[in-house]
Amino acid sequence: MINLIIIWGLIVLFILQPGIAHDGAEAGAALFVNALLPYLLPYIILTQWLLKTPMKSNSKRNWKRYFKAYVLGSFGGFPVGAVTVTEMVKNGELTRRESGYLLAACHAPGPMFIIGFVGTELFGSSIAGWKLLASIHIANIIFFIFTLLLLKKTQPKMEIPQQVSKIKVSNSPLLDALKDSTNVIVLVATTVIFFSSLGNVLTSTILSTFTVDLGITKTILLAIFEMTSGVQSATDHFYTSKLFPFIIAAIISMNGLSIHMQVFVIAKTVNTPLLPYFFSRLWSIITVPVILYFLL
Repeated sequence: MINLIIIWGLIVLFILQPGIAHDGAEAGAALFVNALLPYLLPYIILTQWLLKTPMKSNSKRNWKRYFKAYVLGSFGGFPVGAVTVTEMVKNGELTRRESGYLLAACHAPGPMFIIGFVGTELFGSSIAGWKLLASIHIANIIFFIFTLLLLKKTQPKMEIPQQVSKIKVSNSPLLDALKDSTNVIVLVATTVIFFSSLGNVLTSTILSTFTVDLGITKTILLAIFEMTSGVQSATDHFYTSKLFPFIIAAIISMNGLSIHMQVFVIAKTVNTPLLPYFFSRLWSIITVPVILYFLL
């Protein structure tokens, strides 16, 4: 019942504010094409291609499998970590329990996005982009180590995943990688455009109903719904503030519903536990800005 009320309420808002909804969707599409697609697509294709290429044998050593997941998943941008972990579960390289913790740790924006877009274009310094990227990975690695210790404590003899015999070996891994990458890109584009439009409509509604600060309200709402739009709004309203780099760090760490929906949809294909992912987002929102403060 509550879901129906929310859905119909949003439909009414979109009908009453078609121009604002259109502007939000247009802004989301522009951000996707200019800030996400060029950085995300090549890495998704290469990662999928590598994961779909037949291997002689999977390593039974935990650290090798975890290292592989972290390297492939954490440096490709959202939601490559989720794609990598779920693909490794399908290949029999990870158990479902392991995938829950790895999904939480192997979740970071791509280096090209942070250094190229955030660092160079927003911060005006690639060095600042490198420091933000380092802050994100330091927070992720600390969380990863803690969760692995917890995993080892609660399960002394960790299950070694075996190759699933029913998995069909691809005869054309590149073509399969292109196909699956297309599905991921469509998912990313859909969520970015929808939540950007939704954020715009809700911002306009709140501003017309209550007397609130435009910059703060718009930035918070857009950051909650769509990370890239939130980053753009923070740049428009807080660029001259001394807190600007830390606001950007917090927004990127929070991710927004758009990215969370991408991760949830992908993780659902192998029923990956999502509780560790939830705690990792809270951890990152708190620690990444603090680490960045000391690095800057």
